[in-house]
Amino acid sequence: MSPRSGVPQAALEMRKRHDDPAAPGTGSPPALPMHDRLFVIAGLVGVVAVSWAYLAIEAGRMGNPSGDMTMIMELHPRDTTGLALLFLMWAVMMMAMMLPSAMPMILLHAAVTRKIGTRQSFAASISAFVGGYIVTWTLFSVVATLAQAYLEHLALLSPMMVSKSPQLGGLLLVTAGVYQVTPAKDACLTHCRTPFAFVAAHWRPGVSGAFQMGLHHGLFCVGCCWVLMVLLFVGGVMNLLWIAVIAGFVLLEKVAPLGNKKGRAISGLGLIMAGTWFLVL
Repeated sequence: MSPRSGVPQAALEMRKRHDDPAAPGTGSPPALPMHDRLFVIAGLVGVVAVSWAYLAIEAGRMGNPSGDMTMIMELHPRDTTGLALLFLMWAVMMMAMMLPSAMPMILLHAAVTRKIGTRQSFAASISAFVGGYIVTWTLFSVVATLAQAYLEHLALLSPMMVSKSPQLGGLLLVTAGVYQVTPAKDACLTHCRTPFAFVAAHWRPGVSGAFQMGLHHGLFCVGCCWVLMVLLFVGGVMNLLWIAVIAGFVLLEKVAPLGNKKGRAISGLGLIMAGTWFLVL
């Protein structure tokens, strides 16, 4: 532990090995014992699997042509119950989409925590870090729920939660494309693509510190991906294929060249072109 900064030596060493934010994944994190790695991965996979199962069940109920409209009506914010169910859907969907792309950061935090902590503090700290990350996306889900309620109030969404307005869809796509090349996107995505540097710069000791780090990382992640989440209104909020496409895009931005400036310029141009096509329909 560095006596002046409170940053563990393991994190400082990682920062020295990871000076190039354009090359995520370089360097070697502290070794995480296999049983600890399996513990963390199994927990994350379990949460993600349950979340996707929930989405699949709800999407199946909505898409069942032989069923009644009960399910569709439940997920529309006509009253407090409908608003609560809609929020639950968004919150679960964010876990299904975002936890896979956060796994490299979570595993790195686990490795540093294991190197400097005990078995008891390890489990509690990892749970706190993941919990803080989920809290940020849960707060985003509140905003998304209210946004959907407002769009439905304006009659801009179909019963299947797809934009009925080509102009709205085009505007969202163009906005997402422009955001791809903004300084805000670059700053937030850089933190997400460089877990070594993030852990070294933002380390906080203890369980409460892990929760704060999870919140901090989650805020960067929301700042990076919120516009992409808004695109759910273009392809369908409960369209499982569209959800998977966006989740895959988010993952690739964080771990592959797609997330560097050139890659984002190309993807941004593609989104702008798609949005322009919608607008001129």
